Amino acid sequence: MIRILIADDHRLVRRGIKDILSTASDMAVIGECANASEILIALRLDLPDLLLLDMAMPGLSGVELIRLLVKDFAQIRILVLSMHNEGQFAASALRDGANGYVTKDADPEILLQAVRKVAAGGKFIDPALVEALVFEKPNSAQSLDETLTDRELQVLRQVVDGMSLNAIAEALHLSPKTISSHKMRIMQKLGISNNADLVRYAVRHGVGKP
Repeated sequence: MIRILIADDHRLVRRGIKDILSTASDMAVIGECANASEILIALRLDLPDLLLLDMAMPGLSGVELIRLLVKDFAQIRILVLSMHNEGQFAASALRDGANGYVTKDADPEILLQAVRKVAAGGKFIDPALVEALVFEKPNSAQSLDETLTDRELQVLRQVVDGMSLNAIAEALHLSPKTISSHKMRIMQKLGISNNADLVRYAVRHGVGKP
């Protein structure tokens, strides 16, 4: 039996995932989490065979959360279930420690295949992203104005200024989840996997104060 912990901040999404997993006789959901803190508590109490992880939850999320989980729980198997269907998001998640990546619009059978393969020690990429992973290349020659949207530049400037995601969300009248998604997309476009490098890159390119 594959014991699964679901981490997603939307209750309806968690319910839908549970309904899909319940169709498989070899899988059992042992818990649900809505944020990074709940994940850490749950993993310390009972390490599952697989963590099914949303990439964009409030607070610590994305590659930062994956790296923390891999550091603190060396045996953890992580399958990312994300709304992002760009190859660069999948590549970054796998590079930083995830074992598989499936988009939220994938067929239920794809999710079940991914769970089985990752839990068994393998790697899994959503078939819809394989071509993107092969052919997408970050364009480092472009300026930030060409690479990022106006909203992404706005978020990046505030990150460089030291604002938290919650503070940025309040300032821009958006949800923290939306700001987290913007930040993740910025990092993927620039080929950067951590906050310190992001700030240094932005300052070198004239965004924010040195």
